[in-house]
Amino acid sequence: MQGSIQKIAVIGLGKVGSLVASLLHYDDVEVTGFDQIFNQDFPFSTQQVDVTDATELEKVLIGYDAIVSCLPYFLNTAVVKVAIKNKTHYFDLTEDVPHTNFVKANSEGSGTALVPQCGLAPGLIGIIGSSLMKEFEEVRSLELRVGALPRTPHGRLGYAVNWSAEGIINEYLNDAEVIRDGKKKTVPSLSEIEKVIINGIELEAFITSGGLGTMTETYEGVVETLDYKTLRYPGHCKLMDFLSNEMKLGRDRQKLADILTEAKPQTTDDVVYIYSAVEGKKNGKYIRDTFVRAFHAREINGSFWRAISWTTAASCCSVIELVSTGKIPQKGFVRQEDILYGDLVETSFGKMFVDGIAVSHSSIDS
Repeated sequence: MQGSIQKIAVIGLGKVGSLVASLLHYDDVEVTGFDQIFNQDFPFSTQQVDVTDATELEKVLIGYDAIVSCLPYFLNTAVVKVAIKNKTHYFDLTEDVPHTNFVKANSEGSGTALVPQCGLAPGLIGIIGSSLMKEFEEVRSLELRVGALPRTPHGRLGYAVNWSAEGIINEYLNDAEVIRDGKKKTVPSLSEIEKVIINGIELEAFITSGGLGTMTETYEGVVETLDYKTLRYPGHCKLMDFLSNEMKLGRDRQKLADILTEAKPQTTDDVVYIYSAVEGKKNGKYIRDTFVRAFHAREINGSFWRAISWTTAASCCSVIELVSTGKIPQKGFVRQEDILYGDLVETSFGKMFVDGIAVSHSSIDS
């Protein structure tokens, strides 16, 4: 990887963190991975550390150009505090709104870049949507939809936990920010279900929290309508609403996450759908433009990786490279919507998105 970032600490070596570290390692970056327990050998250097101990983290994270947190959302704030104190670039994959607000509130005067939300949603989907908007003279609405799904669904939920179960429950149960009639609003997650058809496959989309990142603040008063919805197979939303609310399992989020993890184990054959649609004026006429892609599991550097893992990791690594080369700011809080998709796919890691399957037949019915 070119640029000023050549020594990176990756905190959390789970499904995505291990791939983030591997991608950077194979691109000639000096990488050290940190976690409490290692379940396998890695091609990069590793060090055991208590990721919940801020004092210990501060000691071991000295001397790095950048820190990437791939930990569960509730552990990220301790890591960014260390990055700010150590004057190190910071990146994470969070969907958690309070954590992002904390990063932003503490970014003023920072001599390094603080870039949360570098994953898939928030992250890549916002980059795609905002880049699509830039082609319009006036934007009426922006719809963002992402689904990480098993290609061969099993059971009534039609789901497999290939991502952090805690993160999924957080998205399902927290209220979500949207823009309605040009103003930022908060609406409940697991609401506003709509039917989506992509290449003949019927899905459903429904409101979940965190997927827009900072976009509601950026585009309030600019667009009439903006929302993010998660894509699932039909029936998933009502079942999760039943478990969370009617059965009261939402009162114990960890218990619900544990149940979901045990009942719906990981699958190696997954697909990630990305759908962005913009309505507005282009060349004086109202039109609707869409960006729809499907990404599948693939082999990377001799290992097989799920679609959700590599799309998230590649997006994160692309943003790191853009900071490293100065394509995006190297100081202060950086929003995903300020990143151009055209710049992202020109990075070493962003090129992986170019061979995604372009989906030509898609629709959304409210």
